[in-house]
Amino acid sequence: MKNLFYISLMPLLLLLPVLIKAQDENAAIREGNKLYHDRQFEKAMPAYQKAIEQNPKNLTARYNLANARFRTGNMPDAEKSYDDLIANTTENKYKEKGYYNKGVTLTKQQKLQESIDAYKDALKLDATDEDARFNLQKALTEQKKQNQSKQQQQKQQQQKQQKQKPENNKLDKRKIEQYLKSLEQKEQDVQRKMQQNRARSVTQPEKDW
Repeated sequence: MKNLFYISLMPLLLLLPVLIKAQDENAAIREGNKLYHDRQFEKAMPAYQKAIEQNPKNLTARYNLANARFRTGNMPDAEKSYDDLIANTTENKYKEKGYYNKGVTLTKQQKLQESIDAYKDALKLDATDEDARFNLQKALTEQKKQNQSKQQQQKQQQQKQQKQKPENNKLDKRKIEQYLKSLEQKEQDVQRKMQQNRARSVTQPEKDW
């Protein structure tokens, strides 16, 4: 069994060209493959792109371009390149490789559900692909762990909120009591002032007209 999220990224080689144009395409891909094997992935990409410009139906160039982008660490661009490969071929061999490698790019981007779907699509085209089956199982296991972790966090959050509620109730009750005492104090102050005013009015002598 291969390592988790294994990806088949060895560039494919073309058959001998039939036409002059095909020879040009083959030369561009040979150049790209040489750079690829030398781990000069950024420099390999223009060679593959040149082959695609010469023949948009060149599946090997599209596949190798996507792999080179993957090797540079640009997962979003690699994902798009695999999508381009899948969209531009009716050959199951290339479609299966495209879905499989797309699944790996999605896994690396933590897009687990999308990667699961990609591995499933690869297995629909080639049920014997043990690497796709292995990665699918790993992605499903990781997704299950994430879901369990989310559920646990939600449970802990709910428990925390429930513990906080009684404290909040106590605070609210205390505030209400303080407010009532304040009102009572104000009422007493008003009553006292009224009594003082009455006392002054009684003791004050009448005016001598």
